[in-house]
Amino acid sequence: MYFVKTPRWLKKIYGNYIWDIKADTPTLYLTFDDGPHPEVTYFVLNELEKYNAKATFFCIGKNVLLYPHVYKAILDKGHAIGNHTHNHFNGWKTPLQAYIDNVAQCEQYVQSSLFRPPYGRIKNSQAKYLRNKGFSIIMWDVLSGDFDTSIDGNKCSSNVINNAASGSIIVFHDSEKAFERLKYALPATLDYFSRKGYSFKPLDII
Repeated sequence: MYFVKTPRWLKKIYGNYIWDIKADTPTLYLTFDDGPHPEVTYFVLNELEKYNAKATFFCIGKNVLLYPHVYKAILDKGHAIGNHTHNHFNGWKTPLQAYIDNVAQCEQYVQSSLFRPPYGRIKNSQAKYLRNKGFSIIMWDVLSGDFDTSIDGNKCSSNVINNAASGSIIVFHDSEKAFERLKYALPATLDYFSRKGYSFKPLDII
């Protein structure tokens, strides 16, 4: 069970987190979680380049260690990066010290003030500590659902197209699990919103 479109009441309860960005012109903020991955991330980078689109990649520290050349490609292409913990920890199931230590471990390889909690699950104590350390907690306005093996790529693109608006932060995944759906949904999303006059920007503007 998950919300494709984040409800207003949830954004209000967690008002210290960033769910969307006010934009003066039609703009979307595409984000990609769980990479880098040697096949999927390069696919994403190539698709983004076709539309002169910039995005934000929330990287897992251990994957950066495994694939430093892919991580470098993200940076070389001018995209933003964010911390997604070193081992994809679920904050609800992780004690405070272990969680912040894992974030710090990732920070050795991913220098960014942007943090997205894996699964969107983070305790208030964890979020408070990280915000006091200067991190912005980045959530989302729209989930593509590309991680959901019960749906297809067409449904993922529909999730985005039917729910995104200017300023939306949108979640995709540059992961092996999501690739079957992502390889359809991402090009469809880029094409649709480009035709509508949208631009795609990274979150390093905040």
